[in-house]
Amino acid sequence: MKLGTLLRGAVFALAASAAAIAPSSAEDEKVSWKMAGTFSSSLPQLGTLGKRVESQIAKVSGGSLEIRFYEPNALVPPLEVFDAVSVGAIDAAFSTPGFWGGKVPALQVFAALPFGPASPEYMAWFYFGGGKEIFDEIYAKYGIHSVMCGMLAPEGSGWFREEVKSVDDLAGLKLRFFGLGAKALEKFGVSAQLLAAPDVYPALDRGVIDGLEFVQPAIDLKMGFYQIAKHYYFPGWHQQSTFFDLMINKDKWDALSQTQQAQIEAVCGDNVRYGIAEGEAIQIPALKELKEKGVEIHQWSDEDLAKLKDAVDEVIAEQVAGDADFKRAYESFSSFREDYATWKDIGYLK
Repeated sequence: MKLGTLLRGAVFALAASAAAIAPSSAEDEKVSWKMAGTFSSSLPQLGTLGKRVESQIAKVSGGSLEIRFYEPNALVPPLEVFDAVSVGAIDAAFSTPGFWGGKVPALQVFAALPFGPASPEYMAWFYFGGGKEIFDEIYAKYGIHSVMCGMLAPEGSGWFREEVKSVDDLAGLKLRFFGLGAKALEKFGVSAQLLAAPDVYPALDRGVIDGLEFVQPAIDLKMGFYQIAKHYYFPGWHQQSTFFDLMINKDKWDALSQTQQAQIEAVCGDNVRYGIAEGEAIQIPALKELKEKGVEIHQWSDEDLAKLKDAVDEVIAEQVAGDADFKRAYESFSSFREDYATWKDIGYLK
């Protein structure tokens, strides 16, 4: 057989082999989605992590997937995105599961747990301790598939015009507060409500609320709360770490190829890593600037934290008794945390 014939045969075989193993993304039809943001893209982490999904998925998918970020209210009001994704009115939304505690109490377990875990422990339970399976089942009931897509560092626990000497002095105040922590404060006579980001500063400015918690120093600085209130409290007992997720209409998710689904999961996994690292780094200059602007940093006493913990335990017991999915999710986490304590106690410096 001539050399030319051999070469032609080899080239043909190589081409056929390459076609057989070509990635499915080469055959994927382009998908263009609208993603509602619950926070402005200008807000560090809360919005920038959502905007980052838009840019990273374009790179990773080679243009096969377009997930365009829309500012709050551009598609639907921020606190209505759950329903909009559920019925397919919008394709996706970037938010935190805790926003939907009024609709789906169990989702609060997957957002931020008061006196709860730092990021490594929270992720260990979610990805390897049974949390993700429960999370997927809960969202699926509402026609949503959600992918964990960001994580925040510990938050501050309150801005006030006047110094608060004790948690007992919170009685009668109207506060913007998030999740299970809000329910715990109600045990102290607080009127707690969840306000969307655009409404928080005006509510504080007009006296509609007496104080608030929002997020971390870097984000709270951007919101300008120091212009009205000068007393800032720590630690963020109600949110030691907070998951953010990319909610996707389940029919839209199921219609994607496996490659496209993997691309979204990869981008969101990287977003979790990015969020943790960025969140820890940006608080340092933010705290310094807040102090320069006259903000006083306060820390709750051990006695106050013990009172808050008792209130949280009471709230958790009520939620467990009142909702089967909350019970299942929280018991899964609690069981994991019990076992994890063995490793935490010997593996980490106190």
